[in-house]
Amino acid sequence: MTESAFDSARFRQVLGHFPTGVCVVAGHHEGQPVGLAVGSFFSISLEPPLVGFCAGHGSSTWPKLRENGQFCINVLAADQEPVSRVFASKDPDKFASIGWDRSPLGEPRLAGALAWIDCTIQTVHAAGDHDIVIGEVHDLAVQHEG
Repeated sequence: MTESAFDSARFRQVLGHFPTGVCVVAGHHEGQPVGLAVGSFFSISLEPPLVGFCAGHGSSTWPKLRENGQFCINVLAADQEPVSRVFASKDPDKFASIGWDRSPLGEPRLAGALAWIDCTIQTVHAAGDHDIVIGEVHDLAVQHEG
């Protein structure tokens, strides 16, 4: 590996200028709801329907979601910044103040989200300090236009 001409702070600063939406990836672990905020959600394929997101190796939530084998992507609305902050935190009970119900796969579907996408994990690729997670879409819906 070659040495970079820049440090990680500069890398983060420059890439921080790329606007992106925020999603909450939610699932269950040992019967309890778990979730994390991601800004790296993307569509991959229409046939078969595949989506993806990136999860940091330092995340305490990602291993729980991975073990679960399925998840629900919740596309947050513009007014849900407080929700994104909760799911970006280390709070052990992120769902305590968040309204939610169950998706068709049984995973947490957040109140107020613009849309939700139910997936099972198809594959995971290690990439640097993150995993690239590819999910096969089983169901999805728009809750309301944003």
